[in-house]
Amino acid sequence: MTDAARIIPTLPRRAFLGATAATTALGAALAADWGGLAPAAAQPAGDAATPGASSSIPMTVGRGMADMTGEPLGAGMNGYAVLSQQTSGLRQRQFARAFVFDDGNGGRVAHVTADMGLMFQSIQMEVLRRLRARFGDIYHEGNVLIGASHTHVAPGGTSGHLMVDLTTLGFRPVTFEATVAGIVKAIERADADMAPSHIALTRGTVADAGVNRSKTAFDNNPDADKAAFPDGVDRDSVTLHVLRDGKAIGLINWYGIHPTTFGPEHTIVSGDNKGYAAWLAEHRAGVDHSNPAAAPYVAAFAMSTPGDISPNHGLVPNSGPGNGNEYESARILGRRQLDGVAGRAVPLASGGIDARHQWVDMRDVKVDGRFTPDGQPGTTGPAILGAAFAASSQEDGGGEPMLGFNEGARGGTPWVRQVNQVAVPASASAIHGAKENLLPVGYIPGLVQQTHVFHLHRIGGITIASLAFEPTTVAGLRMRRAIAEALDVDIETVIVQGYTSGYGHYITTPEEYDQQDYEGGATIFGRLTLPAATQVFDGLASAMAAGIPVDSGAAEGDLTGKIPPSPAGNPFVDAAPVGKEFGDVLTGPDVPVTVGTHVAVAFVGANPNSDLRHESGFLSVEKLGGDNGEGTRIADDSHEATVIEFANEGASTTTTITWDTSNVEPGEYVIHYRGSSRGAGGELTPFEGSANVTVVQP
Repeated sequence: MTDAARIIPTLPRRAFLGATAATTALGAALAADWGGLAPAAAQPAGDAATPGASSSIPMTVGRGMADMTGEPLGAGMNGYAVLSQQTSGLRQRQFARAFVFDDGNGGRVAHVTADMGLMFQSIQMEVLRRLRARFGDIYHEGNVLIGASHTHVAPGGTSGHLMVDLTTLGFRPVTFEATVAGIVKAIERADADMAPSHIALTRGTVADAGVNRSKTAFDNNPDADKAAFPDGVDRDSVTLHVLRDGKAIGLINWYGIHPTTFGPEHTIVSGDNKGYAAWLAEHRAGVDHSNPAAAPYVAAFAMSTPGDISPNHGLVPNSGPGNGNEYESARILGRRQLDGVAGRAVPLASGGIDARHQWVDMRDVKVDGRFTPDGQPGTTGPAILGAAFAASSQEDGGGEPMLGFNEGARGGTPWVRQVNQVAVPASASAIHGAKENLLPVGYIPGLVQQTHVFHLHRIGGITIASLAFEPTTVAGLRMRRAIAEALDVDIETVIVQGYTSGYGHYITTPEEYDQQDYEGGATIFGRLTLPAATQVFDGLASAMAAGIPVDSGAAEGDLTGKIPPSPAGNPFVDAAPVGKEFGDVLTGPDVPVTVGTHVAVAFVGANPNSDLRHESGFLSVEKLGGDNGEGTRIADDSHEATVIEFANEGASTTTTITWDTSNVEPGEYVIHYRGSSRGAGGELTPFEGSANVTVVQP
């Protein structure tokens, strides 16, 4: 059996065509061997004969993916807020993965997962502008969901809000354009791919992937909440499968884990553990990532509610399962997430698509006592970041230890606490409670986004609640419970997805908030942020259940283009060393290498930011000796066996390609490097270099 056959399980025709197909049949179909990764066997879910329930729902669906790689040299990265963390190469190109769902009755949803650190309103608005120009009113703010995978090793500078862009040394127009254009192209391809399909839902288990990095805060929650997650981790993996003509052709998976496998010292672009899971699924399905337009399978590993979940099992940076090798940890955790894709099938209520959304000014939400822990009404307030935020998540890295900021269990930051007693107004102290208030970012216009959009979508019996925040595990559970109750649906069909269509920092439960670990310090609108969000979703769900509209409100405004561009993002003039030409080999193997060797070839290169080479790539590895005399491509700059790094000195750039030969056959190979040099007048001149490599048996 081929890899493609293993990764794309076949649904029996009778089960596929029957609207009331047995859940057991679907479960068995989705329990395919998934490339030998040995997922847990799918099991029946509930009563397959439940009236109105089905293992799969007919739906018109389209899938698309597109390259959205940003600047791989000298761009600040989103996530750790470490100024020195600037891109220096590629381990994986970044992709946008889109699905469009249409019920044939006017209901439509576009769902996008983007390989990037954070999603921002600036990106959402520009994507919507371009979609409007292309499709008219078919796509709009009410039916387009754009979520970030939350990798911490991708180029940033795309916010438009100063607080975030300061950490990347300014706005990066080139990366912003790459991001927006890639997302739009992915949606366009999904729209063009639309065809009769079925959707199905499975719930699997991801064993030994994440750990709760703020267990003391988690333990402050009521016993009923903690009982749902005995070790503080939600191990459920939820997957929406897309099936067409009896085959699975794509999926969206939700599992809560931080992509912080790579620490703040890492500067090579990667999708981290979720990016690897997506690449692996697609690679085994026969996807050529240098030609995403022709992808036969699209696998989106989206975010859910990982706010307090770390991939670092030792609760210190670089303590994942890879024994000190961050990349190996990312691969192991990616494979484990892929294992969770197959699971027990969840019966779905028949139905089409329904949607509600609302823009909410989080600075002043009056929260009803029904949603607060003590039953008393309360309010949110303007954004304030706490000292615990400045400490960063010390389990995953980031922050500056010399500044002396600490999370709750480490004693907090006494001097900030003392300043609070005299400098913080009583009204703010009441709203922010135990927080040691450090940065009143909500009192300065343009620093952070404070009006956020909340979405609620019903897609064939699956409910997706999306928001711009990073919810903790229990915070996600409470929102799911409220939505399920208001809609009168099975909570297993309700998904909460963070990091979507904006960025609002964290959401903890009030009980977790009081601990003032990193997550509580980064819950910027105060102790009742979660009750406020739960109240919003309860209102959207109640309106959906009653079939009535809601006042969607309006965004706060668009700051795109108002943040000064980073001076490091200016175009560069490229120059080759004296006596050399672009593409020349500087160093490389001059003797045969044995299988398993890491081969490094250094080329005379050019600054890659001038030509990002979307959907063509900077490198390829080809095996020579094919029947037609041409080489056979075996790897590119998304493949797990390659890394490309850039180092410049003045106008000169050295490009080094490293290729891991561990899984190749002996033979003759060629490593190709392609780029474009920028002249003094701004013109780009393409060039190519190559190096031959002989691989032999040890």
